[in-house]
Amino acid sequence: MSSWNFIYDGFEPEKEGLREALCTLGNGYFATRGAAAESDADGVHYPGTYLAGGYNRLKTEIAGRVVENEDLVNIPNWLPLKFKMEGSDWFHLSKVKLHFYRQKLDLYRGVLHRTVRFEDEQGRICVLKNRRIVSMANPHLAAQETTLLAENFSGKIEILSALDGKVTNSGVKRYLQLNKKHLEGLMEKELGYDSILLKVQTNQSEIRIAQGARTRAFIGNEEIFPKRTLLKEKGYIGQKFEVELTKGQKLRLEKIVSLFTSRDNAISECALQAEEALLQAGSLEELLEPHAKAWKHLWNQFDIDFFPSDPSQGDRIARILRLYTFHLLQTTSPHTIDLDVGVPSRGWHGEAYRGHVFWDEIFIFPTLNLRMPEITRSLLMYRFRRLGAAKRAAKEAGFKGAMYPWQSGSSGREETQKLHLNPKSGRWLPDNSHLQRHVNAAIAYNIWQYFQITRDLEFMCSYGAEMFFEIARFWASMTLFNEKTGRYEIHGVMGPDEYHDAYPWSQTPGLNNNAYTNVMASWIWSRAVDLTSIIPCSALRRLREKLDISDREISLWDELSRKMTIIFHDDGIISQFEGYDKLAEFQWEEYRKRYGDIQRLDRILEAEGDSTNRYKVSKQADVLMLFYLFSNKELEEIFEKLGYPFDETIKNRNIDYYMHRTSHGSTLSRVVHSWVLVSSQNHESWKMFSEALESDVADIQGGTTPEGIHLGAMAGTVDILQRAYTGLEARGNMLRFDPSLPKELGKLHFHIRYRGHELSITITPSCLTIKDLPTFAGPIEISVKGQRKTLPAGKDTIVSFAL
Repeated sequence: MSSWNFIYDGFEPEKEGLREALCTLGNGYFATRGAAAESDADGVHYPGTYLAGGYNRLKTEIAGRVVENEDLVNIPNWLPLKFKMEGSDWFHLSKVKLHFYRQKLDLYRGVLHRTVRFEDEQGRICVLKNRRIVSMANPHLAAQETTLLAENFSGKIEILSALDGKVTNSGVKRYLQLNKKHLEGLMEKELGYDSILLKVQTNQSEIRIAQGARTRAFIGNEEIFPKRTLLKEKGYIGQKFEVELTKGQKLRLEKIVSLFTSRDNAISECALQAEEALLQAGSLEELLEPHAKAWKHLWNQFDIDFFPSDPSQGDRIARILRLYTFHLLQTTSPHTIDLDVGVPSRGWHGEAYRGHVFWDEIFIFPTLNLRMPEITRSLLMYRFRRLGAAKRAAKEAGFKGAMYPWQSGSSGREETQKLHLNPKSGRWLPDNSHLQRHVNAAIAYNIWQYFQITRDLEFMCSYGAEMFFEIARFWASMTLFNEKTGRYEIHGVMGPDEYHDAYPWSQTPGLNNNAYTNVMASWIWSRAVDLTSIIPCSALRRLREKLDISDREISLWDELSRKMTIIFHDDGIISQFEGYDKLAEFQWEEYRKRYGDIQRLDRILEAEGDSTNRYKVSKQADVLMLFYLFSNKELEEIFEKLGYPFDETIKNRNIDYYMHRTSHGSTLSRVVHSWVLVSSQNHESWKMFSEALESDVADIQGGTTPEGIHLGAMAGTVDILQRAYTGLEARGNMLRFDPSLPKELGKLHFHIRYRGHELSITITPSCLTIKDLPTFAGPIEISVKGQRKTLPAGKDTIVSFAL
């Protein structure tokens, strides 16, 4: 079971923030960082609990402007379970001598364990053990247990158990100049001898949050009932009590917590519901059984059995892959299905990027599509509910259709900040990243991929097609016709690269004819036309009338899909954008010698008074995103339709060209580069995959992971095994495989769902075997390296393909 346990031995204050992020426990409804129960936010520790979609807006005057930011709120801290021994201060790791320290995250059962053996200034040795869950069985419950063993002393121990609503958003240093107090206290109530209740409200969005806590004390197996003192102030409530321990005795403290909000379904009022749930909740052991069972069922669907050629590497890689899958499922779980939330790029694990939803879904949804597509459907509904806001945004910008925001939060308005801080220079700078209109392309791509996997025609008719058509309409309204070339163009955008937001010779932000944006727009128009023949006539008629889509508009989409501009330079190199060839080459080696880590070249150059806009440099894949999203066959079809050449040699030249000009300043970058190298440079792909694995566990960006995990990189790394090395693709009513396992990878085994079928897949370098479990779904077509077979309906079938 070693690959199911993530373990830290020894206490390292400088790494505690990273550990707290990676040891976060969550269930899709809320998440709590892995901070110690006795800790406060003190520069080393940062206890934080976050509600899925729990946003609040505050204004701040900064750099001579009033800016408004919407943040994922750090809601009341339910963890506090503090203690102090007689004659000492409250326990703190910095004030004792540590004899043993271990923190273990049990990934299979979703339990966080911590063991500390310490000696205080009086020579008293105590063993502290804590275990904690955030229930995957009941999204409104959490629990923890602390045991204290008096190893060599007798005496009194004072205990404090509290709910702290006086917390602020202070988890990201570069945001500290912004207003950060989001909560106001509404109710502090003692429910009885061992239970307390706290109710707070966000001060702008007015989300009411109620937490109940029941704390019981035991010596041995006997519950004890010491006298308790109530501590209460606005936004805070706690209970203190003393326990007399004799040498060798063990004190066990159990804290059960309930959490409800005013947004929950099927409740009268959140405080009443929190109180009722607390009364009905069993002990930690009683909560643990269904919680562990829920995790077991999730792992049955999501785990990838990984067998490397070198068994000595297997445990570590498998452990990291499971850790990343674990955090994906804590952010987007079955409990997400009933919530109106998107996928935050940094999970519900911290305050980085303010908990906003970007385009990272494009890296996250593939794993969900093939395992639990009902979660994808609910997350796509987050976008559908904000279609009205996207249409208003497009209209205000002078366009038609729907223009989704680069950063989305509660309402679907553009949440991208107006200014951002460069921590290297200390300057606040204009933020033009809202020009990344390709978030629209990501949403359309996600709708189409979900449909390819599920064939969910009801979703497409009721929701998906409407979003798709409005996005196609938006891109059409952005186009300009170039009479000289006879082609259409898109101006004033940013690509995924993010290092280029303007031309160095222009004061106007935005770039023209970004290749990725233009190709994606062409693909969207083609699929929009396809949808008109896929959707049943009655549904299509209703949609066309509702959206006022004429035959002429559909014909325009078809024309645009064939006549978009793609700029080339240097013998088949796809220009990242028009004018890219005029930029200067960058002195990579010189800057590596000067700075070592140059992942964030944008910050380095700005601090020098320079700009990445002047150079052929990329933060992450831009042109290469095309090779990530589409198979060679699809790209050939797209470029052929546009009237441009495309073959394997063009692909390989572009990969080589842009790889040498990329700093990998985003954790997504190595995921994409590993993927695009699979067919041509398999060994290099594995090396890049191995580097991508380290993105969060090693915090390769030097301090970003403590602020929140990188969920797109985590899910994308898992997806490399799931789809890149297997060549798994759902296209044209067929499930296709084109395996290309690197020599380091001996065997893969996993389960997927495809159009109602549950498939067990096993792949080795020489054979691919599919077991189809009995189902009521119709037959499906499978293709493996061109070998086609039909899996019949309703039968337990095994088919094998020689590779």
